[in-house]
Formats: sequence, C-alpha cells, structure tokens
Amino acid sequence: MDKVYASAAEAVADIPQGATLMSGGFGLCGNPENLIVALHARGIGELTIISNNCGTDDCGLGILLKQGQVKKMISSYVGENKTFERLFLSGELEVELCPQGTFAERIRAGGAGIPAFFTPTGYGTVVAEGKETREFDGRQYVMERALTADFAFVKAWKGDTHGNLVFRKTARNFNPIMATAAKITVAEVEELVQPGELDPDEIHLPGIFVQRVIKGEHYEKWIERLTTRPRPE
Repeated sequence: MDKVYASAAEAVADIPQGATLMSGGFGLCGNPENLIVALHARGIGELTIISNNCGTDDCGLGILLKQGQVKKMISSYVGENKTFERLFLSGELEVELCPQGTFAERIRAGGAGIPAFFTPTGYGTVVAEGKETREFDGRQYVMERALTADFAFVKAWKGDTHGNLVFRKTARNFNPIMATAAKITVAEVEELVQPGELDPDEIHLPGIFVQRVIKGEHYEKWIERLTTRPRPE
C-alpha cells in the first residue's frame, strides 16, 4: 500500500482545530521539521502537544507556541524556550510536566493498549498530587495514565512507501513509541525508497504503525548550543 503524500502541507491538511498531537524529537534532535512548518502555515490553534519539550523560541515546535497555536503542553523539559517560560508563568499556557522516564512509558503504554500503570517515580512529590497511590511489596507507587493522540509527527532517516522506517542514532528518541500511540501517524523521511530496499533486520518501526509518509526537504537540523572552542575555566 503506497502511503506517500505529495507534500507536508497535504499530509497535515485535515488536522483539526483542538487536535492532540505527539511530536518526536529530543531537544532539536530528530524533529519532524517539515511537518511542523506545514502545521505552522495552516495556523490552526487550541492544540494539545505531547512532546519531550517545545523546541526553542524560533525552531521546532517553538514556532507553533510563538504563534499562539498551542493550548497545552505535556512535556518533561522546558529547556531554553523563553516563550514557553513566559506563557507558563503568565497562565496563558497549560503545562503538564512529567518525569522523562514516566513520560516515555506513558506513551509506550498508550501504544500497547495499557490504560495505566504504577511507578515509584514522583511518589511524595507534587507529581503524585491527585493521583492514586498504592503499596507493592513495601514500596509506594503512583498510578500514571497512558498517553495517546489524534496525530503523531515522526522523523526518520529512511523510509519506504509502505511506511517502514529506519531511524539514525539518537534521532530515534521518542519517534518510534509515538508512532504506535496515535490514531494517525505521519512520518517524514530524509530518504524515500521502494518496498524491498530496506533490510528487514534494520527496520526499527514497521509500516503498520504509519499511515502517511512524506519526503522531507531543506533540513536545517538545528543545534541548541554549538561549542567550537574550549570554554574558559
């Protein structure tokens, strides 16, 4: 089944106002750049975004935040995004901060059809407020609910027209698990190949989890901080 769309704009054309969106990436590594830009161009708002962080002020998901398209962020890291900080402190942005390991497991659980699980992380802190807690074998645990989304944006190194994907090094990060936890997964790839050209043993994500594929273009591959010489002591 050919899942290729002609452009990022075409692949995101039916995402509605108020949708819940997962977006891969860790910092600015492994970001689905083309899809984010296409969604930014559409201008739809009231979005709930599930992502490790929200890029920087001018890169990645940060451009959606800056344009006022995001209602809520479910994240584990605020990072160097001053817009995120300002909107959060002013109450203009709803934020659900989640420990990073718990965040990853909530997404994995969503993709596996597990509605909730117990973890010791966060017990006795503000993370546990309002949540069920339970003791197992003398240790206290917090119940966390799974995360799912209407759409997921993922970025892969290579992909075929059936949606089978190969990620490259740390750019894999949250991308594969997010692809399993959304109703519709849109993948952008740097290299698009025909079925059979990918070694089956090298495929990280089977095409069954991907509904749409685009060939990405003009990648900037932003770096949050670039150090070119030793820092002074």
